[in-house]
Amino acid sequence: MIRFGPSGNSTRFYDEGHIASTDAPKWLADQGLTAYEYSFGRGINISREKSAAIGELGKVFDVEISVHAPYYINFANPSDEMAAKSYGYVIRSCERARDFGGKRVIFHPASVGKMSRKEAVELTQKRMEILASIIKENGMDDCIFCPETMGKINQIGDVEEVTEFCKVADFFIPTIDFGHINARTYGSLKTEEDYEHIIEHLINNLGFERASKMHVHFSKIEYSNGGEVRHLTFADTVYGPEFTPLARIIKKYNLSPVIICESDGTQADDALEMKRIYDSL
Repeated sequence: MIRFGPSGNSTRFYDEGHIASTDAPKWLADQGLTAYEYSFGRGINISREKSAAIGELGKVFDVEISVHAPYYINFANPSDEMAAKSYGYVIRSCERARDFGGKRVIFHPASVGKMSRKEAVELTQKRMEILASIIKENGMDDCIFCPETMGKINQIGDVEEVTEFCKVADFFIPTIDFGHINARTYGSLKTEEDYEHIIEHLINNLGFERASKMHVHFSKIEYSNGGEVRHLTFADTVYGPEFTPLARIIKKYNLSPVIICESDGTQADDALEMKRIYDSL
């Protein structure tokens, strides 16, 4: 089953008088959306009681909730102490995901920093192996952990790197952020073949089942020489990518991803537009 939904609460959610995220599951379900991503980008600052309350409503209204771990996770940090903090952020995010009734934890892998890219990728790979062990030790290997493709050139996380990280354990499944990929490749995603190349890479390296269940982030993103600059809305006509070619490939391969829209303020409306496009094919 394919699911569509927003990351966080859109401007319209608040404009319509809603204040608390406990209103989000019903609000989304009333519009035909079935996914919701709760971001801990700047810290895990929700109580377990509140996350459990939102999770119960998610079950009632059939809205699957994923969580995005803090943005400052960096498995290429030279400091083992800082890496240990990153492991902790992932584990704590998973605890909250379970409170929400969800199983997906999305996280940014790493930044290059002062290392060479090769050194940073190798260190991140080792840390992913350690993370996998910690996940098993905590009995969380029934959940799905989703390293994300990143939008800036100096971040670790192109398609090939994320695919290799996911080979470490079966509970690692990629978050393919097509806006990020498009930004870091200066607008390369245009045709169905451009998207198909990525999907085939995932299938060939991770198998169809894991590739089919990938987590997807989608938005239009402005980019410069360094890659990602800022998230836009679907109203933008300058930067991509466009969703229709991807929707055709998802249909062609009969994939079942969770698709989260990260548009700037219009994420629920743009998620609905993606669902409309997909359903129309």
